[in-house]
Amino acid sequence: MSDLPRYEDYLHQRLKDPEFATLYLNACLDTGDDGDFLMALRDVAKVYGGLRPLSGKAKLNREHLFRMLSKNGNPELRSLRQIVGALGFKLRLEQRSPA
Repeated sequence: MSDLPRYEDYLHQRLKDPEFATLYLNACLDTGDDGDFLMALRDVAKVYGGLRPLSGKAKLNREHLFRMLSKNGNPELRSLRQIVGALGFKLRLEQRSPA
């Protein structure tokens, strides 16, 4: 057996740092695959207390939250704001640099 940590354990340890979590979420958002971002939000939610407590903080149905934060989830903007806000982050736009 290797002494190397499992990737998921390492990622979760790093996500405890809010600055790293922000960079991680933005990088996953930049892939252009909505599923990548939703799964990243799920990773962050696990580290910040789990999905069950998050559903209460975000005032969303737990089962609905589980479906929204899946690879094929499709949350409404309002729900996405509630999730992100409950995790201690906020959505923000920035101007794209000219091509």
